[in-house]
Amino acid sequence: LEAAGIPYQIFNRPGQSVIVVPANAAAQARSELVAYETENQSAPMPEATVFEQRNGWFGVFGYAAVMLVMFFFQRRGMFGENWFEAGKTHASLIRQGEWWRAVTALTLHSSSTHLVGNLVFGSLIGLFAGRLLGSGLAWFWILLGGAGGNLLNAWIRDAEHTSIGASTGVFAAFGMVAAFAVIHRQHIRPSKFRRYTPIVGATILLSFLGTSGERTDVFAHIAGFIAGLLLGTVYGKSGVKVMPGTRTQLLLGLGTVAFLALAWMMALTRYHP
Repeated sequence: LEAAGIPYQIFNRPGQSVIVVPANAAAQARSELVAYETENQSAPMPEATVFEQRNGWFGVFGYAAVMLVMFFFQRRGMFGENWFEAGKTHASLIRQGEWWRAVTALTLHSSSTHLVGNLVFGSLIGLFAGRLLGSGLAWFWILLGGAGGNLLNAWIRDAEHTSIGASTGVFAAFGMVAAFAVIHRQHIRPSKFRRYTPIVGATILLSFLGTSGERTDVFAHIAGFIAGLLLGTVYGKSGVKVMPGTRTQLLLGLGTVAFLALAWMMALTRYHP
């Protein structure tokens, strides 16, 4: 009112305050006050996703079982198959339509040390993702993110480039969880720096864990991380407010296994040495 040049007085009474203005300025004063309240209303807080702490161990046990079984099959040449050659990524073959290699390569490892490293880090981030999203949903996205990272890597590398390992999926999980956490920190209105700390932390882990080692496929790790960021962002902005229930989680888990089995069936039936 003072800024608008309207004279006023404030009288304090028990439980309330009264603003008094001249009668000829009452309409203008009311208009100014209404405009002030409208312009300064706080934006409604977005509804937060309902996070339930789920038991993420089911997905971890499933992940470990698949990795160990596939390593055994690969090393023993089970059923007379060359699992390594049939399932590894090969850039030119993927570009020619053998998409399943982007999936099957996630289950192959060059050595027991390679396997153990991916089991440890994959289980840790998988447990966290499973407790956040539920095991079925988390591992469904991790598999898609890892496959997406391998596909992206195949298109940016030279035609003869090959790679194997679950690490692309592991870094996809890092990216997915980080992006999802950033989106759902909006409801607590942190500072911009605090809001993006999950992505900063995940990027530091990527640079620390995903770029060292003589045979490390850095581009595959970065591609997996980017694919995970995209998936986490898409799902986080999809408007879903409640995580899927137990039955849906089970169906997603079975769907993940079925998709992996389909990829391997395609790989073994289409591979001709």
